Order: sequence, then C-alpha cells, then structure tokens
Amino acid sequence: MLVAGRTDILASRRAVLGLAAGGLATAAALRRAEAARTATKARIVIVGAGAAGTAMANRLVERLDGATITLVDGRAEHWYQPGLSLVAAGLRPASYTVSKTTDWLPQGVTLVPEAAAGIDPVAKSVTTTSGKRLPYDFLIVAPGLVLDYAAIEGFSLDLIGRGGIGSLYAGPDYAAKTWAVASAFADKGGKGLFTRPATEMKCAGAPLKHTFLIEDIAGRRAGKGKYEITYAAHNDALFSVPIVSEKVRMLFQERGIKTVYSHVLKSVDPGRRIATFATPKGDQQMEYDYLHVIPPQRAPEVIRQSGLSWGDRWKDQGWVEVDQKTLRHRRFPEVFAIGDVAGVPKGKTAASVKWQVPVVEDHLVATIEGRQSSAAYDGYTSCPLITRVGRAMLVEFDYNNNLTPSFPGVIAPLEELWISWLMKEVALKATYNAMLRGRA
Repeated sequence: MLVAGRTDILASRRAVLGLAAGGLATAAALRRAEAARTATKARIVIVGAGAAGTAMANRLVERLDGATITLVDGRAEHWYQPGLSLVAAGLRPASYTVSKTTDWLPQGVTLVPEAAAGIDPVAKSVTTTSGKRLPYDFLIVAPGLVLDYAAIEGFSLDLIGRGGIGSLYAGPDYAAKTWAVASAFADKGGKGLFTRPATEMKCAGAPLKHTFLIEDIAGRRAGKGKYEITYAAHNDALFSVPIVSEKVRMLFQERGIKTVYSHVLKSVDPGRRIATFATPKGDQQMEYDYLHVIPPQRAPEVIRQSGLSWGDRWKDQGWVEVDQKTLRHRRFPEVFAIGDVAGVPKGKTAASVKWQVPVVEDHLVATIEGRQSSAAYDGYTSCPLITRVGRAMLVEFDYNNNLTPSFPGVIAPLEELWISWLMKEVALKATYNAMLRGRA
C-alpha cells in the first residue's frame, strides 16, 4: 500500500537497507493485520517464486480472504542473489545464498512445482510444462530473467572457474568458482578484464562491485604494479545515473583501473585467452588472465511468446509492457509484472522489488474492492556500491536519475563509507528475508 509522507517513505527505505528491520517489519505486519481482509473468490496466479513472486504471495494471503492463490515455479532452490557478489569475492560461501523455495511460502498458497510453459492473456490462463492449465482472474508475472550466455560465441557455463574465466551471475556454485579463478589472479597478477552486456540487466552495479573488489584484493595480494585491470563499458558511461557515473570514473582513475567505452563482449577464445568486443570501430581483441563475463539478459521465452512484451521497446529483450508507475499491463489490465521482467526504465534490484510489490498489491486489491488506487512506483532503486572490502557507497535513485538518499545529512550517497558496507554485507539479508515473508 502507498505510504504517506516523507517520514514513512524514509522509514520504508531504511527497512530496505536493513536498519531497524525487526521493528519496522513488525509494525508493518501489525498495520496490515489490523486492516479488514477483503473477501473474494478471485483466482490469482503468480508466475515465479523469486523475491518478487514470494513477497507478493505472502502479502496477498494477509490481504485477501477466500482467494485462490497459485504460485508457479519449478525451482526447488531460492537464491539470495544480492549475496552473489560477496561469494565471488571470497567474502561468503555459496551456501550463504541458498535456501528452499518452500521455506518462504505461507499457508494458503498452492505451489505448482513446474515452470510456466505458456501464457494466454486473452483466454486468461497459464499452462505448465506438464500441460496443466491454470485459469486466472489476475496474473502477476514475476519469473525473473534469463542469462543468454549462448549469445557470446565460444562461451559455455563449463568454462566458469577454469582458464581464468568467471561469471558470478550464473548462480551460487558458479560464483564460488568465479572466486577460485579471481583469487588466483589476485595472487599472481596479470591482465584482468571485466565486462557488462548491452542489454538491460539485474543490479547494474554488480559489474562495478566485482571490479572494485578484485582490484582491492589484488592490490593487497599481488601488489600494485603486478596487475592491470580494464573495465569494458557497453556504452559511453559507467552507470546510468550521470553523477554516479562520474564518481565511478574518478575512483577508477585514482586506482589505475582502465576503462574502454562502447565495448560489448562478442566472443571468447579460452584457449588463447582472448576476448573479442564489438565496438563502433569494428571488432577489437583483448588479452586476459582473468575475464569476468556478464551475459546479455532477456525475459524468459514463455514471456516473449505470450504477447505481453513491449512491441516497440527492448524488442530483443522482451520485457513486459507495463505502466511504469502502476506496473499494470497497458493492454491487459488484469496482468501485472514485478521484478526483473517488468519493462520499466529502472528497477531490476531486490530493493526495487520492495517498493514495487506494495504498489501492485494495492492496485490488485483496489480492483477487487471496486475502487481506484493512487499507489505509484517512482523507480526507486538502491545499490550499495561496494568499492573495496569494508567500504561502499549507498547509491539510491529514481526514474529521473535523482539521488534519493534515505539518510540525507547523515550518509552522503557518494562517499565510501563503512556503514554503507555494513548495510550490504550484514544488514541487507535480514531485511530481504523479511520482505520475502511480506513483513518489510
């Protein structure tokens, strides 16, 4: 539900970042418990049991009385994806990010442990891989995204952890394998090459975090002068928010991290340890001793084939066509999209999910109750941008690239601070877990 007033907004953002998580989560739960539950026979299908789908299921169980809520997802494991950067830097084990999907689901929600194979927004039904048909009155699309490693010639997942190749995005075990080769690079030195894709991507700060962390660790192990690090930016900026991009540029310059712009990874030759990039001047080859690969990212095939994607934007990526404030589909009003798959200019982070879910919840419940909702998502995104072990910048911004600090006058968003590191390394997971249960 939409919070009113700057004080409540700041409190909610503090919850996202983990400060006073227990008290704020309890207060939020009590407020919802005090509100009368809405009686309804609505059939609600949620596609995806990641952060967005699970949080939504938990909140709707508390808001609705008599609804049939069905969650469709074939994954047995839930991954705490904000922790993958820590695993890939040797700061947490892979197990830190893994739990069971069923651990987070409330009573009153039916889990169909299969992937969605088809969505028909005209007939209002979802079909699973076994052929089960699930009709709905409301559909919430939250399947996350897919990592298109196949788009990089010469690359395959079995390369991760061998020959100096890493990719933290591929999952907990792969993040651990990434640390194995990154650690070897930090010990020996050499040429480190860090990439990001030209597509939209989850947590656009992650490529920068990994670059900063490995440079910091290499500086303390191999020592300055023993390694050379290059960051390949996909366009002419290092971050989508101009002031943050400039700050990162300055930090890179101070630490001797070279940047090449408009370089998009095209292919990998693991035998010769050469990466080829598409650039405005044609293909460019670069040698590496350590290569960190972040692949192109797209909506799952079931979404791209459903007719729910934008027709004139992100054509090669397939993000769901929603109003950026309400996250409601622009052509099918009973459909909403949250999380990575939503076709909005910002918002592919866990912190964004925290802000998106209450908006969709309020619009869905308002529709059932026959009223209008004024809840709106402003594009809020939070990125604790780690710059070295023990330091981070707490970057928060909206659709308009405005910095939206939760602690103005207390924590400067573009300063490398220990407290910002603490929020990422310690406090964020507790609040993430509370969000999954619909309590934050």
